[in-house]
Amino acid sequence: MNDRPNSLHALDKQSLVHPYTNLAVHQETGPHVITGGDGIYVVDDEGRRYIEGLAGLFCAGLGFSEQRLVEAATRQLKTMPFYHSFAHKSTEPGIRLAEKLLAIAPVPMSKVFFAGSGSEANDTAIKLIWYYNNALGRPGKKKIISRRKAYHGVTVATASLTGLPFNHRDFDLPIANILHTDCPHYWRFAEIGETEEDFATRMADNLEAMILEEGPETIAAFFAEPVMVSGGVITPPKGYFEKVQTVLRKYDILLVADEVICGFGRTGNMFGSETYGLKPDMISCAKQLSAAYMPISALMINETIADALVDQSRKIGTFSHGFTYGGHPVAAAVALEALTIYEEIDIVGHVRSVAPAFQERVRKLGEHPLIGEARGVGLVAGLEFVKDKATKENFAPALQVANQAGKFATARGVLTRGLGDMVSLCPAMIIDDEQIDDLMTRMGLALDDTLTWARAEGHVA
Repeated sequence: MNDRPNSLHALDKQSLVHPYTNLAVHQETGPHVITGGDGIYVVDDEGRRYIEGLAGLFCAGLGFSEQRLVEAATRQLKTMPFYHSFAHKSTEPGIRLAEKLLAIAPVPMSKVFFAGSGSEANDTAIKLIWYYNNALGRPGKKKIISRRKAYHGVTVATASLTGLPFNHRDFDLPIANILHTDCPHYWRFAEIGETEEDFATRMADNLEAMILEEGPETIAAFFAEPVMVSGGVITPPKGYFEKVQTVLRKYDILLVADEVICGFGRTGNMFGSETYGLKPDMISCAKQLSAAYMPISALMINETIADALVDQSRKIGTFSHGFTYGGHPVAAAVALEALTIYEEIDIVGHVRSVAPAFQERVRKLGEHPLIGEARGVGLVAGLEFVKDKATKENFAPALQVANQAGKFATARGVLTRGLGDMVSLCPAMIIDDEQIDDLMTRMGLALDDTLTWARAEGHVA
């Protein structure tokens, strides 16, 4: 890549700290600069065209060239480019978007709080859970349970909820009052002879045991993604959420559904909660809320929580939480237009129509010698790399086999990421059958390239 002293590549290395990047390696390799997009494709600064296999970061649901979203932003910029919602102020786009979200929520919700990212929405949920229990006179009911391999964000609090070791290592996390229960990955963690439903029962029993050990009076909430996408596209085993929710109700524990990735059609329903039968007390959403064209997130809360917030703010004299750009009118206008487009093109129906072919090709990739399990739902899938398919033994982490597969995918014209033992696929939801075929063919070639490399390096026989 071009690395002249004044090139973008050189300037990038001099100027930027890149998230989720080996910063030492980046100083050697430099950036991959993306300059344009068209539908499900993006183009880099050398004119190379790629299928964006992750819709950016699981977010560009309508692809990279939806002009109606550009026009919605432009109209709002000309009308009212910014205003806030502090101290009784409001804007029409924010009001309309809140109304729309409440109308399409998978279970009855009462109020919406806007922020700028999924991390901020989940961080707000944590604060509101603590505020809510203080309002109810339960100052000891503050612990929050997440799951191993969960992903809920990168703020101090939400990175603590996240159940991935690298999000904690050397950041002095997790903070107090955050607990992690089992990862419900049947293929990886089921005992010999254990049925999927028996495994789900064991997961719920272990959760209940944790609650009883800690003291139910100390447990405030349970966070869950319908599908644990960033942790490896882990879909819940049969009966899991039904059993877990029975435990939560038994001990008066709130359920927060993290719909940041699953929301707005990805799983074949408008929300992943509908796909897997969640009945949450709070719902966080972001990413596809605006199809990624503007940064915006939302936290929906039920009536019981909303009423407690009102009562407590009356007592204190204010509700002292909020973000400057929460409910930004341009972002809200774009999100409204995105939701309108989803309805007009029946994005849920489209996902349902193409998902069978997508998942069938994913399962076919699962037959590859390097893939232990290929899993997914709707238009999201994960490929787990193993050294031995029979024993499910993973490669040594230092080999970074999945990361190498991601590099081979790039060479084959697909942008995706290798994280740990996983490569994920989550294309723009507007993808069609022909494009799915092209995507999967390229991924198959990338897996073959990875196998050739692994054999040459002596990592497999």
